[in-house]
Amino acid sequence: MSSSIENPPQDSAPSTGTGRAHKAGAFDMRNFIAALIGLYGVVLTIYGIIGSSAVQLKKAGNVNINLYAGIGMIVVAAVFLTWARLRPVVVPDNPDEVPPAQLP
Repeated sequence: MSSSIENPPQDSAPSTGTGRAHKAGAFDMRNFIAALIGLYGVVLTIYGIIGSSAVQLKKAGNVNINLYAGIGMIVVAAVFLTWARLRPVVVPDNPDEVPPAQLP
């Protein structure tokens, strides 16, 4: 007697992936760039607040350039992080099967 439910055909090659695309997440280069720029920005901001002397300010034309550069770097790092969150890089699960028209 045969069963009324047949087994679906199996592929000859086993699939190693899930068949879904995923996001690059922490491995996105924009996250590394944002972290480095942000770290340097925090260091410069702290140095600009507590490490500026009158002699250094006089050399810079009475502008606390370390403070302003640090704040600017923190803003740029925030822009990079926002960009990475709003437009994540989608990595195909199996790049060998992606048609050439969909490759960057």
